[in-house]
Amino acid sequence: MHVLLCEDDDLIASGVVAGLTAQGLTVDRVASAGAAQAMLSAARFDVMVLDLGLPDEDGLKLLRRLRQRGESLPVLLLTARDTVSDRVDGLQAGADDYLLKPFDLRELCARLHTLVRRVAGRAVNIIEHGPLRHDPSSRETWLGEQAVDLSRREQALLQALLQNRGRVLSSEQLKDSVYGFADEVESNALNVHIHHLRRKLGNGIVETVRGLGYRLGPAGPVQP
Repeated sequence: MHVLLCEDDDLIASGVVAGLTAQGLTVDRVASAGAAQAMLSAARFDVMVLDLGLPDEDGLKLLRRLRQRGESLPVLLLTARDTVSDRVDGLQAGADDYLLKPFDLRELCARLHTLVRRVAGRAVNIIEHGPLRHDPSSRETWLGEQAVDLSRREQALLQALLQNRGRVLSSEQLKDSVYGFADEVESNALNVHIHHLRRKLGNGIVETVRGLGYRLGPAGPVQP
């Protein structure tokens, strides 16, 4: 899951980035509404965590503008504004969820997984694909009855494919799901992760569509 965090408080932001990264999420942090807009134009994200008290603009104004232009990205508001009218205003502006400061990082992570699950139309955390089962929340993967150990990058790549089954994703779209802007990415890094997924989940799990990108294929025993 690729998260855009818009939070101007450096201490809070560093804690959120560290906590979510430890839970296997990819996080890019910005500190202003203008930077958030620029980031949304430059990369693909699964969910946005938005503080309301930004230095250049109130977060609600940014949220309303995003919704008016048709941006459907799930947004969780993270704020110290705790009155009922504040929460109502946020939800009516287009927020999908609302979390008050101070908060527990485990709850934030769980809420983000719930938002992404809801957008995907799933009622439960576990994603099933033939003999493959993957739980984004616990970061566990099974092939049949066998647990499969995946790295954080491999999990992010698998989730991107599972959440877009039937669609062809370009290399850049997959990189947006796997890496943050601050990550140093070698030219063959994505191919290495794809190779590892095929080795662990079956040669057909990632199908190459020549000239276009990749899509989810059938999971199964690795073929010699």
